[in-house]
Amino acid sequence: MLILSRKTNQKIRVGDSIEITVIEVRGDQVKIGVEAPRSVKVFREEIYDEIQRENKAALATGNIDSLSQLGLK
Repeated sequence: MLILSRKTNQKIRVGDSIEITVIEVRGDQVKIGVEAPRSVKVFREEIYDEIQRENKAALATGNIDSLSQLGLK
């Protein structure tokens, strides 16, 4: 894991097309902005985990033929 220190309005680049900006730091809370192409899905981790659980549950019910139909690899 890469750990970086940033101040408000400073940015982090991920590859050529993703930019993360520190918007605000207040106490133990940090607000960030993410600029990425529309083709890149950006989720909070707890939302991503819930999507994964729901997709796997749908697969288990037999309504979906394969993980590839859910966009999972």
